[in-house]
Amino acid sequence: MNPPSRPFVFAMALLAGICPALAAETNVAVAANFTEPAKQVAKAFKAKTGHDVVLSFGSTGQFFTQITQDAPFTVFLAADDETPRRAVEGGWAVRDSVFAYAYGRLALWSHTPGVVAGEAALKAGAFQKIAIANPKVAPYGAAAVEVMKGLGVWEALAPKIVQGANIAQTMQFVQTGNAEIGFVALSQVMTKPEGTHWIVPAGLHAPIRQDAVLLAKGAADPVARAFVDFLKGPEAQAIIGRFGYGVGVEG
Repeated sequence: MNPPSRPFVFAMALLAGICPALAAETNVAVAANFTEPAKQVAKAFKAKTGHDVVLSFGSTGQFFTQITQDAPFTVFLAADDETPRRAVEGGWAVRDSVFAYAYGRLALWSHTPGVVAGEAALKAGAFQKIAIANPKVAPYGAAAVEVMKGLGVWEALAPKIVQGANIAQTMQFVQTGNAEIGFVALSQVMTKPEGTHWIVPAGLHAPIRQDAVLLAKGAADPVARAFVDFLKGPEAQAIIGRFGYGVGVEG
């Protein structure tokens, strides 16, 4: 038998190098408020396992729609606890795989120092525009509406609201001056030296429990399952806590 040609040997070696890389990669949909923690968790996961996690960021509601339309995600990190359960009920996610990976905190933030002085800033209303995430698809937006109604300022501030599609766009509105003030996730601003922020007391809105779920496309994906396990573990939970989230995995 003749030995294989050099081009054949080279091609097989190239495929051997490519296939493991493809096999060790999984696609995760992440709520926009969790952008920075997710990047750090994915980095730590790769350092520990060698596996890559491809992160996509957006609003929870938009991701749910994409998942029902056969999007290629294997894991879903939502900004609420309702949407992952809807995914399970609809058959798009693995039953009994839902768990709380973080508890969000809402903050009122201005890029300009001195503008935010607790709830007094809302009651004074000395601004032209206030940014919130779309409350129909973004849990942080729904929490912002609840806070304003609870403080009795909703009717006065509703005409001043500009809505972001998600919490990331909401923050951009405040950063660029399209709104002087806005409700964002604490994780987005707690390390920012510029501007001022007020951490909204948790009692002013319903808890922002953020659940994760293993999607149907990830049921047979060992990397997706490994990432879910890592997210529940102490290393990932420590990272999440450093970004201002409440932690403590609950099923």
